[in-house]
Amino acid sequence: MDNQPTVRPVRIRLVLPALILGLCLVAGTAVVAQTFYKVKALNNSLSVTGSVDKLIKSDSVKWHGHFFRNAAVDGLTAGSQLIKKDLADITDFLKANGITEAQITISPLTVTPTCGGNQNYYSDGKTCGPNPIIGYNLDQSVTVESGDVDGVTKAAQAATNVLLEKGVIFSSDPLEYYYTKLADLRLDMLAEATKNAKDRAERIVGSTGGQLGPVLSASMGVFQVSAVNSMEVSDYGNYDTTTIQKKVTAVVRVSFGLP
Repeated sequence: MDNQPTVRPVRIRLVLPALILGLCLVAGTAVVAQTFYKVKALNNSLSVTGSVDKLIKSDSVKWHGHFFRNAAVDGLTAGSQLIKKDLADITDFLKANGITEAQITISPLTVTPTCGGNQNYYSDGKTCGPNPIIGYNLDQSVTVESGDVDGVTKAAQAATNVLLEKGVIFSSDPLEYYYTKLADLRLDMLAEATKNAKDRAERIVGSTGGQLGPVLSASMGVFQVSAVNSMEVSDYGNYDTTTIQKKVTAVVRVSFGLP
């Protein structure tokens, strides 16, 4: 009889902590469930990047070259006559290669003094400062812009050697190749890149048995116009002018809703 009162407090001490622990677990589960619901509700979209590449051939070329003569102090008139002959030879060469006058731009003639002494450059464009003028350099340039990419390229490759045989000191800059229909191509490629993004999104969602919702947002990336085998890209876009054949890449980022 004396031992019974001591048993009840023990049971109370054991049951009460268990009851408190159970209530904590229930409350914690409710918090976790509520948090999971919020995360799921906030993460109801899928963002996918779509891209497309196209190979194109340049349809416009720019060719820039220049020629010069050196004249003595008292030989400007003779030098001027020589530079005129050079220009005539160059123009005849261009026309012989199918380049018309409308495609040729001739720059004004530039005359700069050659300075004596230790100064081999002119100080203000007209004089040599305290040094004597020992001669003049006569320089002129020619620019060709044409849609005959192959024809102009072939002419440029032969120009220096052919003109040197005529006594013309002619130097060519690297040719610049362009594609004039890039604006129209851009629209078509963006549509294809968006379709590519949708195809990727459908595969991702379909692999989990879900469905793809409507487009929530779309942003266009920069256009990359590069050489065919080049990996060069730029955050501001790239436009290669050194090659006839080019690769154009369009990128878009599209966000889709998830019902």
